[in-house]
Amino acid sequence: MALLDWLVIGIFFLMLIGIIVWVMRQKQNNAADYFLGGKDATWIAIGASIFASNIGSEHLIGLAGSGASSGMAMAHWEIQGWMILILGWVFVPFYTRSMVYTMPEFLEKRFNPQSRTILATISLISYVLTKVAVTVYAGGLVFQQVFGIDTLWGIDFFWIAAVGLVLITALYTIFGGMKSVLYTSVLQTPILLLGSLIILVLGLKELGGWDEMMRICSSVEVNEYGDTMTNLIRDNRDAQYPWLGALIGSAVIGFWYWCTDQFIVQRVLSGKNEREARRGTIFGAYLKLLPVFLFLIPGMIAFALHQNVGDFLPMLPNGNPNSDAAFPTLVAKLLPAGVKGLIVCGILAALMSSLASLFNSSAALFTIDFYQRFKPNTDPKKLVKIGQAATVVIVILGILWIPVMRSIGDVLYLYLQDVQSVLAPGIAAAFLIGILWKRASALGGMWALLSGLIVGLTRLGAKIYYTGAEATSEPSLFREVFFDSNWLFFCGWMLVFCLVVGVVVSLCTKAPSEEKIRGLVFGTSTPEQRAETRASWNHWDVIHSVIILCITAAFYWYFW
Repeated sequence: MALLDWLVIGIFFLMLIGIIVWVMRQKQNNAADYFLGGKDATWIAIGASIFASNIGSEHLIGLAGSGASSGMAMAHWEIQGWMILILGWVFVPFYTRSMVYTMPEFLEKRFNPQSRTILATISLISYVLTKVAVTVYAGGLVFQQVFGIDTLWGIDFFWIAAVGLVLITALYTIFGGMKSVLYTSVLQTPILLLGSLIILVLGLKELGGWDEMMRICSSVEVNEYGDTMTNLIRDNRDAQYPWLGALIGSAVIGFWYWCTDQFIVQRVLSGKNEREARRGTIFGAYLKLLPVFLFLIPGMIAFALHQNVGDFLPMLPNGNPNSDAAFPTLVAKLLPAGVKGLIVCGILAALMSSLASLFNSSAALFTIDFYQRFKPNTDPKKLVKIGQAATVVIVILGILWIPVMRSIGDVLYLYLQDVQSVLAPGIAAAFLIGILWKRASALGGMWALLSGLIVGLTRLGAKIYYTGAEATSEPSLFREVFFDSNWLFFCGWMLVFCLVVGVVVSLCTKAPSEEKIRGLVFGTSTPEQRAETRASWNHWDVIHSVIILCITAAFYWYFW
């Protein structure tokens, strides 16, 4: 890192501090101000925050590493701008009418308090132990590699980077709330995009162009069925990414993440009205088309460079190249002074915005779905204090979890990839039957959610048990279903199972009253509500949505 790089990083932090100071001077009088930014966010802030919150360690390390190791396989999850459109066009009207702060709160309005408690508990635990922990752990690794520092002041630099990242992000999240998350994202998103674009351009220049990358990667087979690194659609017998399983699994996980997860939807709930919220999702969908090119393709470039020169990527003890080091290695080896500082700012922006969103969403879940429920008459200003205190606790838990992540990082990181695939179906099923079917009862929605949790925990337990006892365990139907089956097909069948449970239980229990579900389900909206929704969009919103769908289709056609 040259002096110019440090100057660039310094300017970035000065701009960040300026935004945070401005946000902190705004009044935070109640929960709406603190957790939803006063519900006056514009489409630019919403879209930028959706994108910046989504881009985290799984992209800087996981997605680039996937590009370097298996090529286009993970692109199914990233080229999903169209899934955010479902949030904007289908779900935003119901979320807006319900006047909720959190997704568990919506489930209580639609079903019952037990559904709210189940989803809030699942979300809070998974955020702290998976998303926060993985982001912090990976952030420490990235900065250790980018800066090339092993120890500083006699302390392992990993710890300095990881704890420093948490503390800086926590400070502005605690004092600024959702507004700090939204408006810092407006600064962080263009820096992240510009920095990653520079990596892409310089990487292609170093390699010899796009055609050279495609030539090298298309010559490397990834399975015994003739598929190469450039094939997005792979043989259905592929052990990891069969094409049908990838399409189904990515759609289930994508639907849960983009349409029902508090982490993302909280950004939309902060919109001043339906129009701004929907347009924010359209803008976010445009931005979501980019990560394949900004992170996955650079991973493939790093692989191709390693094929050419032989020692571009660092090597693992087993003699294989370390694909997870693809993005940091491109930063360290290709960038001139000044530009490297900009890339570091982009990495900082990605990790900080993702962490800030996690802190704020976790604090909202605790404050609204637990504290306020049991103390409904709490003073609005005290709720802000409770939210700040909850953020502090979540930060401390995240730091305490870092040693666990570091001691079993690689193994745990693999398990965490499975967590989303088994959490998603039950939650997705509850929201689907809740919004699409008037007959769905309170117990039907609750059992769709619970059945997903039970099956998901069984799957995770089976993976842990059979991974350790794989050589000695006898074949069985239980093992075949819960361990041997492909994780993507399992995700799809699990959604079907949870939907069936929800439908059967609903038909066997009392239907909800018209009064309870009015405006929360298709077919129950009042004429005034339908008129308000129709007035919130015009032909330009439709045109931009169609453009996003066409770009997605073109991408699948090119990499088929």
